[in-house]
Amino acid sequence: MRRADLADADCGIAQALGVLGDWWTFLIVRDVAGGTTRFDPLQRALGVSRRALAERLAGLVEHGVLQRRAYSQHPPRFDYLLTAKGEALLPVLIALQNWGTHHVMGDGDITATAAADSAEARRVHELVGRRLPEVLLPGPDGRPVAPAGDDRWTVLYFFPGAFPPGVPALPPGWGEIPGAPGCTLESTTYAARAADFHAEGARIVGVSTQRPDQLADFVAYAQLPFPLLSDQDGRLAAGLLLPTFRAGGVERFKRLTLLVDPRAVVRAVQFPVTDPAGSVDEMLDLLRGRSAAAGPADERAVGAG
Repeated sequence: MRRADLADADCGIAQALGVLGDWWTFLIVRDVAGGTTRFDPLQRALGVSRRALAERLAGLVEHGVLQRRAYSQHPPRFDYLLTAKGEALLPVLIALQNWGTHHVMGDGDITATAAADSAEARRVHELVGRRLPEVLLPGPDGRPVAPAGDDRWTVLYFFPGAFPPGVPALPPGWGEIPGAPGCTLESTTYAARAADFHAEGARIVGVSTQRPDQLADFVAYAQLPFPLLSDQDGRLAAGLLLPTFRAGGVERFKRLTLLVDPRAVVRAVQFPVTDPAGSVDEMLDLLRGRSAAAGPADERAVGAG
């Protein structure tokens, strides 16, 4: 099939490829989702020629995947931002990331964890020093919440899925997936240590890809004194290229934790987390030691919890 034929095809895949074009386009959407929204930083990050980048950005704007927002009039300069149509591509990026990790770089086995020396672990640890993308995620009540910032330190823990007893939403074979069990233990351990984290000037926020109503059920059951946010649309997962696995027909986070400063910059990483309860105390120790490691020295990553 020639490229000119794609627009007339009756296949949704072919029509989508007619919009997305080539692999550079996927990488542009990936980086824009991660917060790199201006031409020069995009060109430096991707290593693509300026002409090729300009052509692809213009095409994505023409097709309504990106929109331009002026930040300078003289000379004219623009941020490139995802539209609703563009944000609908994020689950596709997450699926590609998951497929590449598990079937190209891995052996295809379903796992909710990773080896400490894996490419996946290296990618997550490279988040240290990076600012979180500006996204709002729905909490258990459906209201949008910023996952970090707000002039406070934030312990942002990502978990595969937490379910109250008796709820039939637990995916089949959940207990056999390496790294999947332990979400209730992790959340209740954070709840038990919540006063200690508060004393250190930090808030606790949990994030999963579950629906807000599922998170509300678990918050009520576990009586958590902090919010659980839903990234069911994949905005944070795609923006940070967080590791995921697929179970029960849903992309789910592998267990990891970020320590984020008041400017929403990641200062420490826990991944892989092999001890859900022990990782909570380790994170509290990291938080307590942050004053002694201010500035660049504080930008460190930690291994398994």
